[in-house]
Amino acid sequence: MCVNYRSNRAAADAVVTRITAAGGSAIAVQADVSSESDVIRLFETCDARLGPLTALVNNAGILERQTRVEQIDAARLQRVFATNVTGAFLCAREAVKRLSTTRGGAGGAIVNVSSRAAQLGAPGEYVDYAASKAALDTLTIGLAKEVAGEGIRVNGVRAGIIYTDIHADGGEPGRVDRLGPTLPMKRGGHAIEVARAILWLLSDEASYSTGTFIDVAGGR
Repeated sequence: MCVNYRSNRAAADAVVTRITAAGGSAIAVQADVSSESDVIRLFETCDARLGPLTALVNNAGILERQTRVEQIDAARLQRVFATNVTGAFLCAREAVKRLSTTRGGAGGAIVNVSSRAAQLGAPGEYVDYAASKAALDTLTIGLAKEVAGEGIRVNGVRAGIIYTDIHADGGEPGRVDRLGPTLPMKRGGHAIEVARAILWLLSDEASYSTGTFIDVAGGR
């Protein structure tokens, strides 16, 4: 397994340590997915050190401080879309080149990590982030149909209000505690709950599923 990170090497190394301690094989590779040259280097490193690709999880995503649309400038839009949309497209492109049976690959699976915000809009907080995740949903649907006959399944997981550090990036570290009780399930979610949905979509148990989504959002 290749664990990609942009700047937090310690966190990536910790994930690698846990994987290897459990008997797996993993490496950590620094790359900014908004950079085409970084993405190419990332995949080439994985080729050289891990062998043939079998799956991709497009999990990189950023947001900026909560605000209204009238306060969003072009520079912010470029930053958010560069990682959340362009990065996902670039990584998907490189994965398809390696997985497609028409290119000599053995097939495989791609899971794009989206958000319920793609459908709810995140008004008053991050409409730009929501729009970027809506674009990711469209990529999921379109790419799934494009490569279904080439042995590649493409699905998405829409995460809801989950305990992660991304809320601090938006300026409200306690956002999950604030919103969790308002959800139908009366609590925020945990990263492991999102991870389990991703793992199922990557597995052979989901062998007839493509172009579809699992909402991990507590009923939101």
